[in-house]
Amino acid sequence: MLKERIEEVYEKIEKAALKVSRKKEEIKLLGVTKTVPSETIREAYSLGLRLFGENKVQEFLEKYEVLKDLDIEWHFIGTLQTNKVKYLKDKVKLIHSVDRKALVDEISKRMGHMDVLIEVNVGDEASKSGVKEQDLKELAEYVLSKSNITLKGLMCIPPFFEDKEKVRPFFKKLRNLKEELEKTFNIKLEELSMGMSHDFDIAIEEGATIVRIGTYIFGERLYSKTV
Repeated sequence: MLKERIEEVYEKIEKAALKVSRKKEEIKLLGVTKTVPSETIREAYSLGLRLFGENKVQEFLEKYEVLKDLDIEWHFIGTLQTNKVKYLKDKVKLIHSVDRKALVDEISKRMGHMDVLIEVNVGDEASKSGVKEQDLKELAEYVLSKSNITLKGLMCIPPFFEDKEKVRPFFKKLRNLKEELEKTFNIKLEELSMGMSHDFDIAIEEGATIVRIGTYIFGERLYSKTV
C-alpha cells in the first residue's frame, strides 16, 4: 500500500511538471513524517524515498537515533524554538522555517554551516508562523549577512481551501517574492518549498522545487507515541 501511494505521488509530480513544461527531476519529494512510526519511515526508505521532514525536535531526535543507520536526508520543517536549535546540529540538511532574527542568530551561533529557507506568512494569518511579506527583505538581508548560513530559498504554508485553485495565488506570491529577492540581492535562490498533500500539483505548476507530502503517503496522523 505504501509503495502504491509513493508511486502515485511521483506520477502526480510528473504530470503537474509536464503541464508547465518542467522536468520531474526539478521537484524533490519530501516525506513529512510527523507522528509516523520509525518502521514506516524505514519502509518508505526501502521504497526509494530519501528526504524526510520532521516538525518537532524531540520526536525528530528519537527517530534520528533509531534510523541513523540509513542515509536519510533530514529536513526540519516545523516552528523552531531558539532553545532547541542546538539539538539539530549535524543532523539536518535544511531548515525550512526561519522566520525571525533571533532564530538566525541562534542557528549562526550553534550550527556551524547551515542551509535555510525563510518561511513567509503569505496569507497573513495570525495562527501561522512565518515572516510578514513586508518584513521579508530585511530578514533575508540579515540571513545573507551570516557567513555560515546559506539562504537557499523560501517556504510557505498557505491558507487552506477545499478548492485548491484558490491556493494558487499564494504560491504565485511566494514565487514572485523569491524573484524579487534574487533581483534585490543579486543572488540565485534554488528552492521553493510549497505544496502539501492537498495542493502539491498546483504548487508544482507555480514553481515548487520541494513538495512536503505527509497524509497522501502515510495516511492520517496518529497522535500517539510513534517511535
